[in-house]
Amino acid sequence: MNTRHFSQLPKAYLAYPKVIQGLVFKKPKGERGLPKVEYVVDSFRIDQDHLNDYNQVCGFKSDDTIPAIYLAVLSQSLQMHMMTTENFPFAILGLVHIRNQIKQTRPIGVNEALSLSCRFGDIQPHDKGLQFDFITTVKVGAETVMEGITTYLSRQKTSSSTAEKTKEAQVPDYHVQDVWTVAENTGRRYAKISGDYNLIHIHAMTAKAFGFKQAIAHGMWSKARALASIDLPSAYEADVWFKLPLFLPSTVEFLTASSPSETDFLIRNQRSQKPHVSGQVKSL
Repeated sequence: MNTRHFSQLPKAYLAYPKVIQGLVFKKPKGERGLPKVEYVVDSFRIDQDHLNDYNQVCGFKSDDTIPAIYLAVLSQSLQMHMMTTENFPFAILGLVHIRNQIKQTRPIGVNEALSLSCRFGDIQPHDKGLQFDFITTVKVGAETVMEGITTYLSRQKTSSSTAEKTKEAQVPDYHVQDVWTVAENTGRRYAKISGDYNLIHIHAMTAKAFGFKQAIAHGMWSKARALASIDLPSAYEADVWFKLPLFLPSTVEFLTASSPSETDFLIRNQRSQKPHVSGQVKSL
């Protein structure tokens, strides 16, 4: 495992020229494997003004702690540079974020000195192509306070003999907790904070170039908005599956099904009742 160290978080936008370059110069076909590499920001403190802006866009209360999902968002900067700097086997444009998992072992203080690392997981078969993970770890000193797994899908032809089939699970007994009006400018507001300026999120005109009738909300905004609406334990796991695109603007319902140790949740379109995001929070 090769390790590359950073004194601060690299800016995500610095990787964009290489993303565009990938549209012109196609990757050669060959054996597909992920680099054995880890990117590490050795020590940093979060920008509290930036965190407050993030909390406002996503619905979190600003207090003396950092939402674990905020640290997952920061790790996306490392992910962009890993995909554009290393020998990454897939086209970046067209990757689909299908799942996100985070684990917080305790509340994380806004004034704590953190280290953040990110590495590739394994490539796995999927019924619509190949999927792979980014694995993120955040530490305070030697103590791991947050772990995350971000799963992407590269769409391509597969054989039914190797594709992984998703098992159907029992549907929780959901109850509507709230109705959200998601504004047309949500993608632009979140992009300004997250650094994720993927054109499918920014405006209907740019989204149409990629086959969408309207701009769609960032999946990580949808997950954050859901977590901000739940009374989270001090230590928990949150696992989310991204379903159908949430077009901007939209009116959606937020539903939950709770038990003493876990909460299932769902974001669905109010009119069509089709799901955008489903997930679960488990107390540790």
